[in-house]
Amino acid sequence: MTDDIDIAALREQGGLATVEVHACLGSTMERARVLAADMAVAMPAVVVADRQTAGHGRRGTRWWQAEGSLAVSIVLDDRVVGVPTQPTWSLACAVALAEAIAALEPAVDPRVKWPNDLIVDGRKLAGILLEIAPAGRTILGIGVNTTGGGGARPPQLRDRITSLPDLTGRPLSRGAVLIEFLPRFVELVRLIHGTPEVLVDQYRARCGITGQAVTVYRGEERIDGVCGGIRNDGSLIVDTTTGRQWITSGSLTAPECGAW
Repeated sequence: MTDDIDIAALREQGGLATVEVHACLGSTMERARVLAADMAVAMPAVVVADRQTAGHGRRGTRWWQAEGSLAVSIVLDDRVVGVPTQPTWSLACAVALAEAIAALEPAVDPRVKWPNDLIVDGRKLAGILLEIAPAGRTILGIGVNTTGGGGARPPQLRDRITSLPDLTGRPLSRGAVLIEFLPRFVELVRLIHGTPEVLVDQYRARCGITGQAVTVYRGEERIDGVCGGIRNDGSLIVDTTTGRQWITSGSLTAPECGAW
């Protein structure tokens, strides 16, 4: 069952100027791009869909979510946030989202899998996309499995993803997640603009792979090593047999894994 989104509460408590809630969209990112291109649209803006028919993740992979889970794209304007977009915003988004979920559900301990997935007990709970739009605007695409227990998802994904009902026995309000997340995120990006090491400290506290063996996939290249955390610029530190490397782009998920 899909929870109702309280638009008035999102505006007041989440600091949003424009809120759209759709029963069905191809992709919230597609609609967010339209809003981002329209300079008359008041910012920040949020697009929520009860269901997406063409959602996608990083590298264009298909994005599966149970109907009624949080599928949202957020459009931010540098002039409203007060600081220019930085590559580290995607990592800051993951940290803020993990903290927001933990605040709402203290029994859940989301960890960050570089660059910006949230995992619990090795299974993916949420994913994030960051896209730079024209005219100083940025789009954050976020999917959180706030609904959908194990029986709701395709068999091939049951060992790879998890949901709040799996973890707590109940769904989590989408509106509550947004209200808890947005102020945290804006505060964090403003803070790291002048003090970038703050992100390293907060990311380290939530990192789910530091000290673990990792494989980074970057195009046709594969880099094996041990995760050493992140640097101030958000790059992943990987200690390989030939020395330390700093990875600025790539994925820790093999390309053949497909959806999610």
